[in-house]
Amino acid sequence: MEKQTLPNSTLILVFGILSIVTCCCYGILGLIFGIVALVLAKTAKQTYMAQPDIYEGYNNVKTGRILAIIGVILSGLYLLLNIVLVAIYGWDGMQEMVMESMEVYQNQ
Repeated sequence: MEKQTLPNSTLILVFGILSIVTCCCYGILGLIFGIVALVLAKTAKQTYMAQPDIYEGYNNVKTGRILAIIGVILSGLYLLLNIVLVAIYGWDGMQEMVMESMEVYQNQ
């Protein structure tokens, strides 16, 4: 009997990677990808544990889940940092800081 690929195993891995890559997009995209990957990983794990002899690809689920956890943590920290900076400096102050840093890099 040929083993079936676990549903969404590749998608979980891709979303786990994307959660880390997009964690610097104000933390929001990384959180979305990470949470979706964690939910999909939970259902895939339940499916696999019910009948482990039928499915393959559980390594992708485990790796994607670990990457999603890392991505959620990084995104959450980055989002928290942005909230604190906006609370301290305000939105206008943040824009001024970005413009000043852009000018510094353009003059180099």
